[in-house]
Amino acid sequence: MHTLLPEPVRRLAAWCAVALLVTGVAAVGVWLCVTFRTAVTPVLLALLGTALLGPLHRRLVAMKVNRSLAAGLTCAAVLVVVGGATYVIVKALIDTGDQIVTSLRRAATDLTRHLGAAGTSLDDLAANARELLGKFGGTAATGVISGLSVVGQVIAMAVLALLLVFFFLRDSARAVHALRSLVPHGSADHAEAMARRAFGAVEGFMRGTTFIALIDAVLITVGLLVLRVPGAVGLGALVFVGAYIPYLGAFISGAVAILVALADRGWVIALWAVGVVLAVQLLEGHVLQPVIQSRTVQMHPAVVMLTITAGASVAGILGMLLAVPLTAAAFGVLGELRRRYAGGVSTPS
Repeated sequence: MHTLLPEPVRRLAAWCAVALLVTGVAAVGVWLCVTFRTAVTPVLLALLGTALLGPLHRRLVAMKVNRSLAAGLTCAAVLVVVGGATYVIVKALIDTGDQIVTSLRRAATDLTRHLGAAGTSLDDLAANARELLGKFGGTAATGVISGLSVVGQVIAMAVLALLLVFFFLRDSARAVHALRSLVPHGSADHAEAMARRAFGAVEGFMRGTTFIALIDAVLITVGLLVLRVPGAVGLGALVFVGAYIPYLGAFISGAVAILVALADRGWVIALWAVGVVLAVQLLEGHVLQPVIQSRTVQMHPAVVMLTITAGASVAGILGMLLAVPLTAAAFGVLGELRRRYAGGVSTPS
């Protein structure tokens, strides 16, 4: 074998075998996560919550607060903050939801009027949609029951994730010892370094994304209020939530704000709304992202979009939310491996 194949071909074959092995392991891992998603989802959400709340817990521990009490106080704080933010967002969407929907319908009507023949097709589609809704209206009760079941599942997963956040925060010091006990003794330092690098990337991503989302939402809300666009607070809430899906979320929430401005305030105000959204996005891309997330793993926008698409195909909206932080963790591990082995460096830091 060694005499028949030249050295470059043997190396290529070896790398292909490694790639196939890694792909197979990753495919099995994804399949297991999808199969046991009811149990896996709270764990992943708890890890993201732990990454976001870790600094607060560490500060409380540094102030000589008991680790269990510090974890409980941190979870109580997140309940208050998340509960208050959810109340504000939901109330804003409820108060301004009718205005936003009415404005979007008016924008759609204006577009169909300008499209002419294409508008007729859109009217036909709307009529067909109403006919289908009439045919399947008898299944409304089943839909309500399914919706209640989904709500119950979401609440159960949220409670489980919060409990896991408490345990992850309280026992974070033990996690390192558990990891070191699971790997061979000679690789314990490397495994710990890669785990810390991956968790650090997720931690930085979550903190930076939350801060950037808040700044984006405040700036766009202020801009829409100045332009007197109806539902500005609700649109700002959409911007905040959508910011957790990089690029795609900002595009969708910004497009909704522009359509509402177009429907209620006309083309001139709509163009000003476009300017506000673009200015905020430019500020985020050229100032906020480099400054706030300069210490986290930087990914090319094309990689982010492919990651979001893959996450959506695997787990829908939840996959879109989890795809980028998980990819950031993977990039952190790869960066640690490259740093250690790129120059023959094998000593732990």
